[in-house]
Amino acid sequence: MKKIYVLLILFLIFLSSCEKVVDVDLPSIPPKLIVDASFEVFFNENPVTANTTVKLRLSADFFEETVPTVTNATVLLTNLSDNSIINFTDDNADGDYEPTISFIPVDDVLYELTIVYENETYKATASKIKSTPITNITQGDKTLFSGTETEVDVNFTDDGTVDNYYLFDFTNNLFLPIEDRFFNGSDYNFSYFYDEDELELPATVTIKMSGISREYFTYFRVLVSQSGQNAGGPFETVPSSLLGNIVNTSNQDNFPLGYFHISETDTFTISLEDKEE
Repeated sequence: MKKIYVLLILFLIFLSSCEKVVDVDLPSIPPKLIVDASFEVFFNENPVTANTTVKLRLSADFFEETVPTVTNATVLLTNLSDNSIINFTDDNADGDYEPTISFIPVDDVLYELTIVYENETYKATASKIKSTPITNITQGDKTLFSGTETEVDVNFTDDGTVDNYYLFDFTNNLFLPIEDRFFNGSDYNFSYFYDEDELELPATVTIKMSGISREYFTYFRVLVSQSGQNAGGPFETVPSSLLGNIVNTSNQDNFPLGYFHISETDTFTISLEDKEE
């Protein structure tokens, strides 16, 4: 037994002597413009309001802890039905550009977003995608694998006249894109589960349901699968060159990242309890 013990110590010493620190030199690429222009029209509010912020950032190297903001761009939105223009400004110098006048995107109008940055022009077009209101959201009792998850039961009625795509925002950068392929025109309900480390109970959360285009649905599914949930938001860090609908009209090789989209959005606020107490 003593001999085995000595041999074990010698083996551990041998392993520790073989440790070596390896520095990985990742390639650095020129930063790209990241555009988060996901407009939300809160159609069930009275009066109707809208979030029409354009967020501009720059991509950063993998080990960078901060994402650079863009504060020196020119941003404007053109209503292509009458060629009226709305200018945006970054008064707080935080990379978040707000319209100089309040406006609500209207139905059946194509809008063109224009961004001028570093003498290059970026453009994209979008029109508002209709949605349906949330019927109800309640806290459930079911769990998944660990037994510590918190369930919310979401209910709404799908519009059967068109193919619909939805994006749910469960707060804390938790997103779920779904399509109505298997419930077109039906009352639909599904359960969403918060992991224990995603939400500290008790908590009050505001859940959003947005109508999105098929193209944005595909884009967002790939984006979430690449960056994961809780990754600082869908446009804060982009792990690969996932192209959106924004085009650099001055230099196609210097393509941007991100998306321009306009959604009808409904919200539902719910207070969640810790049922284990």
